[in-house]
Amino acid sequence: MSELIVVSGPPGAGKSTVARLLAEKYAPSALVVGDAFFGFLRTGYVEPWLAEAATQNETVLRAAATAVNAYVTGGYATIYDGVVGPWMIGAFAQAANVPRLHYVVLLPTVECCVERALARSEDSLRDADAIRQLHREFAAAEFDPRHVLRSDDDPTEQLQLAIQNGSLLYRGP
Repeated sequence: MSELIVVSGPPGAGKSTVARLLAEKYAPSALVVGDAFFGFLRTGYVEPWLAEAATQNETVLRAAATAVNAYVTGGYATIYDGVVGPWMIGAFAQAANVPRLHYVVLLPTVECCVERALARSEDSLRDADAIRQLHREFAAAEFDPRHVLRSDDDPTEQLQLAIQNGSLLYRGP
């Protein structure tokens, strides 16, 4: 059985960059991009940051976690890049159903997140108010602080060491 590493945080936190760099450090590896699962929805889509998207988001998260399970049990170190807030990590872990899950929340400053997100392509979330809202939700969430990296700089090396020493292992609620 291989490792599962969940790289989370608000938009603009650096999840995709860090997840891609981590995936390159393992062989074999799989990089599962959580946002891709929203693309499977055809009708009834609700912007994920809105309160009325809760059921949709739970469904998408379970679908992604099920896919993650296939890669992990198939022998791939699997890096999941997606918005998995502390309020959802338990459901994600249950649906992924793997023995070891490393969980990290990248949480640079809100200004850094907004700046990075607004500099992206047009198909990304570019609503500064929504980005600030998601950042507030992560910042206000109650969970073990060892899972949070607050740097505006690239934390990839620090993250890899934390994974190796097991300090980011998710142990449940």
